Amino acid sequence: MIDFTNGSIIKLKKTDSAPADINPLLIQGEVIVSAYKGIRDYVVFTNKRVIAVNVQGMTGKKKDYTSLPYAKVQAFSVETSGVFDMDSELELYFSALGLVKFEFTGASDIVRIGQIISTYIL
Repeated sequence: MIDFTNGSIIKLKKTDSAPADINPLLIQGEVIVSAYKGIRDYVVFTNKRVIAVNVQGMTGKKKDYTSLPYAKVQAFSVETSGVFDMDSELELYFSALGLVKFEFTGASDIVRIGQIISTYIL
């Protein structure tokens, strides 16, 4: 599982498509909304959950998939980018897990992600 309590955070950058290895994890009716990539790790937002992928090892073949369902979100916070601060942030508070924080570069659709999460937790 990804260490969400670690202080070192990689800023995620929007990608055009999610890696193909995510498709077998999707359930019926689940669609990918957007995908963001760090250096090796990536995060995929679907209409049902967040899938955080931790790429491990020298070759990157070993991967840890962490599923974070919107049904377990108790609260969340969206911080949009500004004039001098070009990064945006998403904080999700999960029951039994606590705070999960994602930081994005300026070219993210953080408001759309917030709308999707709102649809499923409100």
